[in-house]
Amino acid sequence: VAERYPAWSPDGKFAAYWSDKTGEYELTVKEFEKNGEEKTLTSFGSGYRYNIYWSPDSKKLAFIDQAMKIKIYDFDSDNIVDVDQGLYMYEGALRNFSVSWSSDSRWLAYSRGVDNRQTAVFIFDAKDNKLHQVTSGFYSDNDPRFDPEGKYLYYLTSRTFKPVYSNFDNTFIYPNAATIAAVPLKKDTPSPIAPRNDEVELKEDKKEGDDDKKKDEEKDDDEKKEEVKSVEIDFDGFENRLVMLSPKAGRYANLQAVKGKVIYHKLPNSGSADEDKPVMYYDLKEREEKTIIKNADDFKVSADGEKMLVAKFKGSPSFSVIDIKADQKMKDMLALDQMEMTVDPKAEWEQIFTDAWRLERDYFYDPNMHGVDWNAMKEHYGKLLEDAVTRWDVNYVIGELIGEMNASHTYRGGGDIERGKRENTGLLGIDWELNDGAFRIKKIITGASWDSEMRSPLAQSGIEVKEGDYILAVNGIPLDISKEPYAAFQGLGDKTVQLTVNDKPELDGAKNILVKTLTSESRLRHLAWIEGNRKRVEEASNGKVGYVYVRSTGTDGQSELIRQFISQIDKEGMIIDERFNSGGQIPDRFVEMLDRKPLAFWAVRDGRNWQWPPVAHFGPKVMLINGWSGSGGDAFPDYFKKRELGPLIGTRTWGGLIGYTGVPNLIDGGRVTVPTFRMYDPDGKWFKEGHGVDPDIEVMDDPTEMANGKDPQLEAAISETLKLIKENPPVKPNQPAYEKR
Repeated sequence: VAERYPAWSPDGKFAAYWSDKTGEYELTVKEFEKNGEEKTLTSFGSGYRYNIYWSPDSKKLAFIDQAMKIKIYDFDSDNIVDVDQGLYMYEGALRNFSVSWSSDSRWLAYSRGVDNRQTAVFIFDAKDNKLHQVTSGFYSDNDPRFDPEGKYLYYLTSRTFKPVYSNFDNTFIYPNAATIAAVPLKKDTPSPIAPRNDEVELKEDKKEGDDDKKKDEEKDDDEKKEEVKSVEIDFDGFENRLVMLSPKAGRYANLQAVKGKVIYHKLPNSGSADEDKPVMYYDLKEREEKTIIKNADDFKVSADGEKMLVAKFKGSPSFSVIDIKADQKMKDMLALDQMEMTVDPKAEWEQIFTDAWRLERDYFYDPNMHGVDWNAMKEHYGKLLEDAVTRWDVNYVIGELIGEMNASHTYRGGGDIERGKRENTGLLGIDWELNDGAFRIKKIITGASWDSEMRSPLAQSGIEVKEGDYILAVNGIPLDISKEPYAAFQGLGDKTVQLTVNDKPELDGAKNILVKTLTSESRLRHLAWIEGNRKRVEEASNGKVGYVYVRSTGTDGQSELIRQFISQIDKEGMIIDERFNSGGQIPDRFVEMLDRKPLAFWAVRDGRNWQWPPVAHFGPKVMLINGWSGSGGDAFPDYFKKRELGPLIGTRTWGGLIGYTGVPNLIDGGRVTVPTFRMYDPDGKWFKEGHGVDPDIEVMDDPTEMANGKDPQLEAAISETLKLIKENPPVKPNQPAYEKR
């Protein structure tokens, strides 16, 4: 049995959670006034549901499911109320989806996507079962929160436009756009930032009996507090009453409201080096913001609005309960080290397998599971669990199960898998060879002269060693030639070591040098490979053709594309090499940059004229592809071809554009991926999953030639680019004659 997303009722009498005791996840409550009696409230059957939100009166529960359907369970009527359904959510948004109940438990506020892909705020009337969209969706509005006093609705809105310009071209972005908005619920409620009278009121002299009268009034107020005041909302002109609170625009999360305060998590601005994530509040009376705690990873406010639980997750997770006041610190930590649980591995493995099967069933983009009988697959592969003796075995079985769907991006891993101790190895960025009974430096790996990002420790300034020299000892211990040389560098990664070197294979006349080792040579060798290809292209084309290698469509590949492209825009032609591209994001921006057309040229009196766009390449291009290019590495050549930027050369790509957006983790921290979306073309045809993008010019991989320093695909790209330059040279108009104006 699995129980997920537990939530205490505000009155402390119930705990609600999703339990699969019935075979599927159903809403369940445990009533502690009845000795923990458990009751299942729903019978939805298949599907996954997320966080549970109690109404303040502990009589209603709101939640969302994986189909983005928002519902309310009403205890009084024992009914489910359908509230709404989202349009464009993904697992991260579902996991973080939240609602806010008004203090009288009548109104439910939340945000969701609308047709234009922005997000808008909605309020549902749980009394009359009516839904109101209260913001237009012109801007993205998120995370609405009712003021517990029934006066305002607060929410985050992204509408601050302060551009950040690139240092490399004339592109721009608009980060850190969120501000905190407040809307009076009633037309006659003053704005929270309305002008105030700064006149000082005169105090009247006390009269006999005033103190007794004040005590009676305070007693009346206490009695009124027990009666929940009805919250009224004027929907007419709702958004027109919006005002912005004074905290500066930035990145905010987890907006909350307590009496007289708006609480929020202030995240570091995009591009900022600051790592602190303070929890802050805006005081409506003082009209200023204050810091509750300087750094926290998460927080949750208590039902009475008096306390909050704050958490830090770096290293060992830690939790503390603090007051909602300024300048708090984490102390009196929750005793997590005293929490224990007993696990029956076999039972847990069955649960994990079932959850993995359910997640694929509920989230896979095709409800028909590619024609696979999914129920039969559960029974078929479930039998293998009887022979599982390790958690790794369970992952193997899950992998075989999800492989039946014949879709890309189906992975599994993690969980409570035992791992042996691993030590890093110190690396020198060299190729070794055995000669005359000793290890010798065959080659010191170097990239381009301008690539200061990573260099071999032996290529650093002041290190007196060269190719052909022998390395005889490490930290005074002679190298054992019966073992590979890096056996002497175990546990010495990223450490300063002493090498004994000589130009002959003997200690006589040797010298000691100090170097700091690497823990990985991957980037160094990659840079050397890229530079070797660039030099070959430059040499073979007499400097006419540029070469850009794009290793992925993630941020690393994106940065490589920009880094290499902008330094070669003066070339007549360009080779874009995306072989072995490991994918990442969908690379529409990559293609946009390569597809910038000439718009104008600017004449100046002195110096050279220039083009517009200034960072663009107007000459012929080709792209290299192979079967190791996949996912975003499939999309990149596909879009390159659709934009008619040039021919594709090599072999067809992997063929994996059924992508995934994430699903909940398994109970022990393991995970499976579920392909939740699939690409189809503007003509209404599916991308060729499992086939990939075909080249226009097929050139087979030849590992033997590549091992010998030749690259037939690259050579074909050079020849094709030179031919295209001759047939269709880049746009370089002559400056017209000066006019007499």
